[in-house]
Amino acid sequence: MLYFTNYSYMISHLFLMVFLYLFITHRYSKAATKWICFASFFLLTATDCIKLNLYPDNDLCYFFVTIFQILLTQLTGIFISEKRNAKVLFMGLSASNYVIIGSVFAAILYIYTGKGIPALTGSFLIHVVLLYILYANIREIWLRQYEKEYTKGWWKLCLIPVFFYCSFSCIAFFPRTLYEDPENIPGIVCFVVTMFVSYIVVLQYVHTEADQKNIYLKNVLFESYIKGLENQFYLVEQSEQNLKILRHDMRHFASMIDHLLNQKEYEEIRNILSYINDVTDENKVVKYCSNLMVNTIISKMMKRASSFGIDVRLDLAVTKDLPVNEYEFSAVIANLFENALMCVKDFAPEKRTADIKVHCMDGQLFIQTKNACAEEIDFDSHTGLPKSKKGENHGLGMQSAAAFSDKIGGSIDCFCENGFFHMILFAKL
Repeated sequence: MLYFTNYSYMISHLFLMVFLYLFITHRYSKAATKWICFASFFLLTATDCIKLNLYPDNDLCYFFVTIFQILLTQLTGIFISEKRNAKVLFMGLSASNYVIIGSVFAAILYIYTGKGIPALTGSFLIHVVLLYILYANIREIWLRQYEKEYTKGWWKLCLIPVFFYCSFSCIAFFPRTLYEDPENIPGIVCFVVTMFVSYIVVLQYVHTEADQKNIYLKNVLFESYIKGLENQFYLVEQSEQNLKILRHDMRHFASMIDHLLNQKEYEEIRNILSYINDVTDENKVVKYCSNLMVNTIISKMMKRASSFGIDVRLDLAVTKDLPVNEYEFSAVIANLFENALMCVKDFAPEKRTADIKVHCMDGQLFIQTKNACAEEIDFDSHTGLPKSKKGENHGLGMQSAAAFSDKIGGSIDCFCENGFFHMILFAKL
């Protein structure tokens, strides 16, 4: 019986490390990650020997060793993970739940067969089947959620695997084991099915919510785009009307100029011509670039900058047909442009300036913003992005730019120099 328990635990620890390795993107190389997982597997197996073989009847030893193993498992997942947040903890706790299922079924098989080898073989196969089902059904969904920076609410979701684990332990192992109370087997099987369904439903719900959020953000962008088109249409309509009036009055101006020429009133003629030029300039519709979407967003941002009294030095070179998704590209420009405006809008008039450079042509994409900053900016040690001091729901514009950069294989860099904040995004397309 003792050898069966040892090997059952060893199989569970093995699949636990495999689960963490497959469901978490790695901070280190594959070889280093494998060695870290193997070291954790070795420590878990060694501590099993202590509580199962050296001190099998010592409840205090069993308790503290189990706590150590739980901490070791979760810290391993966090340590090897590229991102270290509540999502990683959620996956580590979930991994513990899924491998405990294999241990439970090993015990069930042993109870019904009374033989260790068939029970261990069955347990190993159940672990393989569970891993395959999870890998095929939820790994892709999970990794998409894992890669997103948005982590609000995931600490609460961590309670789900915690309570599942505690419930498993109470039903199957403590205070009485399945060997002592085999009548609990139907209940534990139903509990396993419940956990399976719960996890899949929760992850799919989270995935759906994220998709709905993305759709909402795109709708906001489209709304902004449509409003920009409406504004441009109004400006064009208004300009056409004013120019019609000017054309109608030109014969009067021509008559006045002819009369003034006869009187040699050249200065007055210059004033009339200057007035005509001013009216023409006022009714000229500004076109920043040939891409309609980008032009609309830039027009809206420039109008907003004007309302704040901000002097924007704009350098724009964007082709009509973009090699990237123009909606995502426009959203990034809008976010970064807006960040620069919000940063300087309360400054003194002479410091209310922003440099915006956007080039997307000849197979290269380059975005650069520069604006004054009054406060010291904290940068995330991992992402290199500035940390928002306004709370968790802020700073999403920079995260959106970083996600766009990752998608197109670009690089993004942020830094402060001589009282100015710089942001540079570059990619070869």
